[in-house]
Amino acid sequence: MNKIVAIQGNHPSKLNPVTDTSVFLAHEIQNRKYKIFYYDPKNLSVIHSKVIAKGFFIEFNYNKKKFFKILKKQSLELTLCKYILIRQDPPFNLEYISATYILDTIKDKVKIINNPTSIRNISEKLYSVKYQKFMPSTIFTQNIEEIKKFFKKHKKVILKPIHSFSGNDIHLLNTFNLKLIKKFIKQHDHIMCQKYLPKISKGDKRVFLINGKVCGAISRVPKKGSFLSNMSKGAKPINIKLTKLENKISKLIAKDLKKENIYFAGIDFIDQKLNGDINVTSPTGLKTLFDLSGINLARIFWKDLKL
Repeated sequence: MNKIVAIQGNHPSKLNPVTDTSVFLAHEIQNRKYKIFYYDPKNLSVIHSKVIAKGFFIEFNYNKKKFFKILKKQSLELTLCKYILIRQDPPFNLEYISATYILDTIKDKVKIINNPTSIRNISEKLYSVKYQKFMPSTIFTQNIEEIKKFFKKHKKVILKPIHSFSGNDIHLLNTFNLKLIKKFIKQHDHIMCQKYLPKISKGDKRVFLINGKVCGAISRVPKKGSFLSNMSKGAKPINIKLTKLENKISKLIAKDLKKENIYFAGIDFIDQKLNGDINVTSPTGLKTLFDLSGINLARIFWKDLKL
């Protein structure tokens, strides 16, 4: 069998090796003598019933200033791989959905993480509807009157697009700004409205779920004056432990996601409340956890796949 792992992701030149989970996972499997084939989802095709990706074999090296080296550009039939990692960033748009449909056709011939059908079925925000008893007060809507009632009740409200990522396009409403809300709905259709939790200033907690198990967590503290805990928005990571309640909720979700054929996910807590982001498309944070604690979840990730 070919020892090839394909990664469907954003071009490596757009990645930050200091924090990037895709690079961390690739580097670990590369140490086990696997070849890494990298391609962009836009370069995925079905040719004569075969799924072909135009991309390149690549080598990662943390010790060099340029952390990657493209070895050979080529097209590859993806069933020749042992594993395919879906790692491109959202937005979860039609290109993303089309890529999952294409990969659906070979998921019985090669292990794909996460399962493309499952990624398509599990909306990263809307899936949390089943866990609302663990969340701050939250509604999903594009109805202005419902948003107005929600704001009147809670005074401070977070607006989130349902299909975005990395803290992009998130707004904190201190006053009811009708113009902003209308523009936001026009841009994103259904949106997520959530009661603002002031303890976000102390940080959130990102929990890593692998193969149905709770494997670790970090906290991310927003920079001064910000309410965004994403490291891409300047938040500072720190090492933490989960509370009993957070661990209980995390175990429940991990078990549910395994039943849904989701192998790797990240969930977030603010003030012991689930914030509603069930990250299944391209979860991040494993490299940061390793740097903070020495815990290498990339090893667990590949070990649980019986490599």
